[in-house]
Amino acid sequence: MKKLLRYVLTVVAAGNLVLAAFADSSKAVKKALSAKAMKNDRYTFELAENVVRERVAFHNRFGITLVGDLYTPKNSAGKMPGIVVGGSYGSVKEQVAGFYANQMASRGFLTLAFDPSFTGDSGGEARNVTSLDINTEDFCAAVDFLSTYGGVDPEKIGAIGICGWGGIALNAASIDTRIKATAAITMYDMHRVMANGYNDVNDNAEARKKTKETLSAQRTKDYLAGKPELNGGRAAKLTGNEPQFQKEYWDYYIQRGYHKNSVNNPGQGWAKTWVLGMINTPILAYVDEIEAPVLLVHGENAHSRYFSEDVFKRLKGDNKELYIVPGAVHTDLYDNLEKIPFEKITDFFKTNLK
Repeated sequence: MKKLLRYVLTVVAAGNLVLAAFADSSKAVKKALSAKAMKNDRYTFELAENVVRERVAFHNRFGITLVGDLYTPKNSAGKMPGIVVGGSYGSVKEQVAGFYANQMASRGFLTLAFDPSFTGDSGGEARNVTSLDINTEDFCAAVDFLSTYGGVDPEKIGAIGICGWGGIALNAASIDTRIKATAAITMYDMHRVMANGYNDVNDNAEARKKTKETLSAQRTKDYLAGKPELNGGRAAKLTGNEPQFQKEYWDYYIQRGYHKNSVNNPGQGWAKTWVLGMINTPILAYVDEIEAPVLLVHGENAHSRYFSEDVFKRLKGDNKELYIVPGAVHTDLYDNLEKIPFEKITDFFKTNLK
């Protein structure tokens, strides 16, 4: 499409719909932006009474249209501090990102939760694929949107990343100086875990060689099939023999936090070859150069806690903090209001986006 179009539409009974620099004409994206789609969307949380939700679309520098939800405090006036929210890995805006965006909007911030490229309502082909480079760009594109949105002060933009998107948020903050404060919640370093395995148990050339051989053969298979083979997502039922953290993931994605668009659903999952790109893309190479404030939040009993602890050791400056939530596991910080330290997170952004 040679000319980018700007639309402003009103969605009856569902709030406003804002399309900024919308260049993707795919039927799927147009359907997601319809009044009917937004009205029928099932969110995994209740919208706060003092918050308005709007459907928005914007594009990244790869030309992919991203679809998101904008959360604005009711009766707000003037330019407000804005926060972009991404995560968890494989979820959609109606799940974890939206939950956080809703909570932070109820506390006085204008927030944006979005579906990453190739997932949910956002554009991009093929589906259910992921790239640390493109996903970092998705975060920066969300900053593009907020920094040009009339209700946001472009000098007061922060980022929240949850799970794998915690690492991606830090990666974005290491290159995008418009991000003035970053909170990484129950973070993963997706490069590290895919290249080395959990707790780095496979951090050796021979283990990686076996993985690369398997997935290289899978690439040939996918090419012949004309589409990528998916890894199947979460199991529909547990056997009881799974590691505890896998049971906790299952409890969120298949039980209390289920959403039909999630990549993690049974029969779905990521394209099997996604791991190859992860192995070869170390995303936190310059995390030590982040000058803006950073808050790392992790659960005391989370299997992933070491990611935050190790990143914190690399951060520089007296404006960095690691906060450990007593008794919390990884997925408690997805949606557990009794565990997520929202007052701590709110104070962090109020202090650093003023």
